[in-house]
Amino acid sequence: MKHLFALGLMGLVATTPALAQAPAAPAAMAESPYRASATKINDLVHTKLDVRFDYAKRYLYGKTWITLKPHGYPTDTLRLDAKGMDIKAVALMNGDQQTPLKYTYTDGANLRINLGKTFKPGEQYVVYIDYISKPDELKVQGSAAITDAKGLYFINPDSAVAGKPVQIWTQGETEASSAWFPTIDRPNQKTTQEISMTVPSKYVTLSNGALVSQKPAGPGLRTDTWKMDLPHAPYLFMMAVGDFRITKDTWRGKEVSYYMEPKYAPFAKQIFGNTTDMLEFYSNRLGVEYPWNKYAQIVARDYVSGAMENTTATLHGEQVQMTDRELLDREYQNESVIAHELFHQWFGDYVTAESWSNITVNESMADFSEGLYAEHKYGRDAADAHYYRYLRRYLSSPRDATKNLVRFHYDSQEDVFDLVSYQKGGAIVDMLRTYLGDDVFFAGLQKYLQDNKFGNGEAHQMRLAFEAVSGQDLNWFYNQWYFAPGHPVVTIDYAWDATKKVQSVTVKQTQPGQPFRLPFAIDYYVNGRKQRQQVEMTETTQTFSMPLSAKPELVNVDANKKTLWQKTDNKPFGEYAFQYNKAPLFVDRIEALAAAAKEQTTNAAARGVLAAALNDKFYGVRVAALEALKLDDAAVAKAATPTLSKRLAAEKDPLVLPELLIAVAKLKDKKNEKFFAQQLSSQSYSVQGAALVALATLQPAQALARAKTYETDSNGTLAQAVTEVYAKYGSLEQWAYVRDKFDAARPQGQFNLMEPMATMLGRLNDATAFNEGVTRLKTLAVKYKSYGADKPVIGLLQSLMPKAGSPNAAETQQTVEKAVAEIQGAK
Repeated sequence: MKHLFALGLMGLVATTPALAQAPAAPAAMAESPYRASATKINDLVHTKLDVRFDYAKRYLYGKTWITLKPHGYPTDTLRLDAKGMDIKAVALMNGDQQTPLKYTYTDGANLRINLGKTFKPGEQYVVYIDYISKPDELKVQGSAAITDAKGLYFINPDSAVAGKPVQIWTQGETEASSAWFPTIDRPNQKTTQEISMTVPSKYVTLSNGALVSQKPAGPGLRTDTWKMDLPHAPYLFMMAVGDFRITKDTWRGKEVSYYMEPKYAPFAKQIFGNTTDMLEFYSNRLGVEYPWNKYAQIVARDYVSGAMENTTATLHGEQVQMTDRELLDREYQNESVIAHELFHQWFGDYVTAESWSNITVNESMADFSEGLYAEHKYGRDAADAHYYRYLRRYLSSPRDATKNLVRFHYDSQEDVFDLVSYQKGGAIVDMLRTYLGDDVFFAGLQKYLQDNKFGNGEAHQMRLAFEAVSGQDLNWFYNQWYFAPGHPVVTIDYAWDATKKVQSVTVKQTQPGQPFRLPFAIDYYVNGRKQRQQVEMTETTQTFSMPLSAKPELVNVDANKKTLWQKTDNKPFGEYAFQYNKAPLFVDRIEALAAAAKEQTTNAAARGVLAAALNDKFYGVRVAALEALKLDDAAVAKAATPTLSKRLAAEKDPLVLPELLIAVAKLKDKKNEKFFAQQLSSQSYSVQGAALVALATLQPAQALARAKTYETDSNGTLAQAVTEVYAKYGSLEQWAYVRDKFDAARPQGQFNLMEPMATMLGRLNDATAFNEGVTRLKTLAVKYKSYGADKPVIGLLQSLMPKAGSPNAAETQQTVEKAVAEIQGAK
């Protein structure tokens, strides 16, 4: 599973250092119940389904034949998960003969069946069930990560929404597959499957495994049968039905396919084209070839999260669909979901977390895989930037420091899909890779996969695999990173003894509780040459010393930049300037850039670092430098203008050019007006939008008129630019456009529109518009509070506090204070 929200809300903010805030004390575990792995009484063996759909009623009419066997003890009973169904018949099969069975189904969730005889462990039997699934009548709740849990979704089934496709798709994680077929809906169950779907013959179907037959099923109908010969967990079952165009690739003789809406089918290979390279890379890196018979990816409307790794058939939300113009603006963080879901085919599908408490062996591994592929395809800087962005997301949420990565105590299984299981967990895996070294690390992953294939795994099994290949005891690592909360919070201080020619580094851990054991490297640069010292911190305060021939130009602590910690690094700025120019890594440069951003108004050397960063080899550093420039300061503007002008003539990257246009616009130099106008014709929506915003700083009326012509364009980036222009220069006449674009946007788009909406609310003297805007901001903050969305929204709302004597001051203040209180009070 990849959260839609995780795709970019808290992006790379290079101008502010990691939070120097100690994690709160761990929450009392007794507040939530202990969640054991599900006890196995019966084991699923095979699931055969025959389903058809009633589009008008939004029902599924199903028949299932479930093959099971007692696990460890004889039993004469069977409990199945079956949410909100009408059960028509239950029978025991003997060949083709059915023997009706007694059952109870009083709570609408648990189907309890008396088998009529006792079966021994390993003795297979088949239960037949005739049922009706009614997903739209099911009373269930989702979470911030997976916003709904009814399992089966009918999209526009009556064609009431013009231009919107008619689709059916399923979403099983965490335990929603049992809303559309009876099963033992637990991740530690594995079953083969066969699904026959009777659908309108004009539609395409997709499911797990191979399409083994297509047969006419009456006027206008067809039955497609999909068969999965290898076992996988029930939550990974999937179906999709709709008007999809299929684009096909191949990899090592296996079909690789992309199911898209017709509008986007021409761009399928541009969107998903790296999939075959990912398959090759991951297969080789893991030493385990992709284990399934095909790999399909399908894009669905109104999906309830980001994407889902259904075995052999990943389902993506519509945000992945892009035109050729939109693809010009796609950053890796928006492509990384493709890598994430594919890696799950090994970590999640081939070997599945045995319980939701151990979701780290699924999700942390998949988050780690995103940077792994970025390194392979786009280089080390791209990988480090991706990991850095994710780590900062976790560090920006102090409440998550109270949670264990392996979490046996929770209220709902949905709770474990958070910044700890994803971003923190991915950083921990990357840290372990650095500690063990690539050869041992990937050999450990290979062993884990081979030892547990088509079964289940947990963190301890992964630890044992790493121990087996490394020869090391890794309990210390797992105990502090997987089975305990928090992270180190450190200060770093330096001293040079000129007499003894010894450099010392003192690292102090300030977080509550026991100190972390921290192995890391320190690089000392003397006369431009680097010496490395491997150290291990085991105490609260520890000093490391290094004899050197001369005072170093730079002491670079955690030289690999992989340690998961919050640090206050008390090195002088001169060392940061040297670090930017000489240290090799993205994080080295971004840390120096952050230090320069703080001192740019008073320090010429800091302005020099920013100028150098504007020409950095990696686009992400150039963007960060542009975002960091305080161009309202005369000294900064004077120093930066020559470099900005040269960059404007040289920059071709559509991922950098928008930030460059916005930065140059702050100079308010009329000689740039012609360039801004030219960029309005760019094929990049981001560049086009930035040019519109830039033009507005010089010619507001012209930009407003141009914005009007863009109103019908559905692209989110351009729509945001129009919104920004309206927010700063428009009137109440444009409020409906801003409000409606916000309502239509996906979550990330809504976060992008927060600030312009707040800007407009601050300018309009209209109570209705003000209430509408505040309500939307509050709702967004509450919904995504667990991801840290409350803080920026509260800041925006507080900026709307009226000045004394302004119209409607008392009413406005009351509205804002009430919204802030509701956000703060939300859980």
